[in-house]
Amino acid sequence: MSPKSSGRPEGLPEIWGGIEGTVNRVGDRYFDQMARSGHWRRIEDLDLIAALGIQAIRYPVLWEHIAPNGPHRADWTWPDARLPRLRELGIRPIVGLVHHGSGPRHTSLVDPAFPFELAHYARAVAERYPWVEDYTPVNEPLTTGRFSGLYGHWYPHGKDYPTFARTMMVQCRAVVEAMRAIREVNPKARLIQTEDMGRTYSTPHLAYQAEFENHRRWLSLDLLCGRIDRQHPLWPYLLQWGVSEKEARVVPRQPHAPGRGGHELLHHQRPAARRADGALPGVVARRQPPGRVRGRAHLRGVEGRHRRPPGHPRHGVGALPAAGGLHRGAPGLHPRGPASLAGRGLGGRLLAARGGCRRARPHRVEPAGGV
Repeated sequence: MSPKSSGRPEGLPEIWGGIEGTVNRVGDRYFDQMARSGHWRRIEDLDLIAALGIQAIRYPVLWEHIAPNGPHRADWTWPDARLPRLRELGIRPIVGLVHHGSGPRHTSLVDPAFPFELAHYARAVAERYPWVEDYTPVNEPLTTGRFSGLYGHWYPHGKDYPTFARTMMVQCRAVVEAMRAIREVNPKARLIQTEDMGRTYSTPHLAYQAEFENHRRWLSLDLLCGRIDRQHPLWPYLLQWGVSEKEARVVPRQPHAPGRGGHELLHHQRPAARRADGALPGVVARRQPPGRVRGRAHLRGVEGRHRRPPGHPRHGVGALPAAGGLHRGAPGLHPRGPASLAGRGLGGRLLAARGGCRRARPHRVEPAGGV
C-alpha cells in the first residue's frame, strides 16, 4: 500500500496489528486463544482496532476452526462476517491459516500429507475471498517446531531433533504448497512470513550452544528462501536428523519464497544454562537495557540475509530467572516474555496468555548443539 493510498505521510511506515489467534493442541485438547480472550464472540473489536489507525492486521481464518472435516464441509460463517468488515474499515487482512497449530485431529506436523491438505484448504480460502492478497499460511514454523517437536509441549509432543526437523520440513513445505494453491487463484497473492528471531546469548562456557541456536533461528526462513545447501552451518545437522539432501532443497527459490518477512524480534539476555557436567550454575539473568536492543540493525541484517524487506510486528525484551527456575526452552515458560505480549496488545480485551503450558515443572535444559 502506498503512502498516498493509505493516507500516511510520505516516509512513514504502515502500522500493522495482530489478533492472538493461537489454536494449539495438547494431547487431545485444543487451546483456543480467541475463545479465551473473547474476540471470537466480539465482532465489535474490529471497530476498536480501526480506531487505532491500523492499516493491516494479521487475522486468523484457521483450518482447525473453519474446515476441520475438509473444505467441502467448511463453516464460513465467522470469516464471512469479519473479513468484509475489515475491508469496510479500510484494514487490509493478512490471513493466517495455521497459528501454532497442527491442523485438525486427523493430521499432525509429522504427517507427510499435512502440506497438501493445508494447500487444499488454502485454495478454498482464496476462492471464497479472492480480494485478499496477503497470507501467512503457517505462523512461526520455528517456534511451533520447537514446542511441538523438541520441547514436547504441543502435539505431537516430540522431544528430539529428528522430530523437530520433521516438523520444520512439513511446515515449510506446507507454506510452499499453500502459496502455490493460493496463487493459482490469485496470482497477486503475497506471502507474509512471520518468525521469532530471538537471539541467544550465553557466558563464554556455553558459547557453542549460543552459536548453534543462533544458526537454528534462521532455519525456517533459510528453507523458504532456498538458502539451505552444503555450506549452510546446519547442513550436517539436518542430515543427522534424518532430512535427505533432496528434501532439504525442495523449496523452490523463486515462485513461493516470501515476498516480505514479518520478523518478530525477541531479544533474550540468556544466561549460562548449564556446566559441562550438566549442573546448573548460579547465574542470574539480567535484563538488557532497552538502549542495547538494536532493532534497526537487526532488520538490516534480516534484509541483507534474505534480500527481502522485513517488517517488525513486535518487539519484546525477555529476562530469564535465576538458575533453578525456568528458561526459554523449559516446560512452562512462554517463549516471549510479558513485554512482548503487551507489544501486540490491541487493548486489554484482545490479550490472553497462551494455554497448554504449566509453570510448575522441573527445569530442563535444551539439548546441546543439536545432539
